[in-house]
Amino acid sequence: MNHMELPHYHGEDRKIGFIQEQLDHVDDFQMVADVFKQLCDTTRVRIFWLLCHCEECVLNISAMLEMSSPAVSHHLRPLKNSGLIVSRREGKEVYYRAADTEECRLLHQMIEQVMEITCLNMEKRPAQDPSGLETDYSSEQIEIVRAIHEQLTHNIGQRITIESLSKQYHMNPTTLKEVFKSVYGTSLAAHIKEHRMELAAQLLRETDLTIAQIGQRIGYKSQSRFSSAFKAYYEVLPTEYRKGRG
Repeated sequence: MNHMELPHYHGEDRKIGFIQEQLDHVDDFQMVADVFKQLCDTTRVRIFWLLCHCEECVLNISAMLEMSSPAVSHHLRPLKNSGLIVSRREGKEVYYRAADTEECRLLHQMIEQVMEITCLNMEKRPAQDPSGLETDYSSEQIEIVRAIHEQLTHNIGQRITIESLSKQYHMNPTTLKEVFKSVYGTSLAAHIKEHRMELAAQLLRETDLTIAQIGQRIGYKSQSRFSSAFKAYYEVLPTEYRKGRG
């Protein structure tokens, strides 16, 4: 459609042309609608928000939301199929968390910002961590920790110390660790190790890189130290995992 086909032409060719060009990308809008469709249910939003803050199993999610395990699983399936959450198996237990993607980070921020706008008493309530304990952390501190998280996950092969992060972001090391644990539900070191191990597992499954190369890719200079860390996390050596025993 061009401006001559509009009921009223106001002489804004460039603006109308840009808008029409975007509107013609129906598939793009459908993808956005599909994402929002996954979060059209109150329970599903609560589960997604929870998993943005911590990794949990079905039993714990059920307890926190006071729901049955089958009911929680019913909501987890579409969230996982849409790519909004991911899972990992540890023995017989399956753990879920929000996917580490820009899309999920933006959705998480959007949910919290909309809640601040629409819930008039939101700002009057103390901030809470996933366990429900009140915290005194400011929104600025939380945003700094999120920036740190993004920096670390985008540079997973680098060994970055808490001390250097403390200097870079002008935050006390102890406060940094406390705020990080409040936001992500685990210590900074444990959280980043989890990302490293998951990336290592993915590289073992999907690439032909050697064990040493994969170890170096995620920040281990020694193949033996990487193998030990991987076995401690997955209970199998990298070579065994690659053969299909992981």
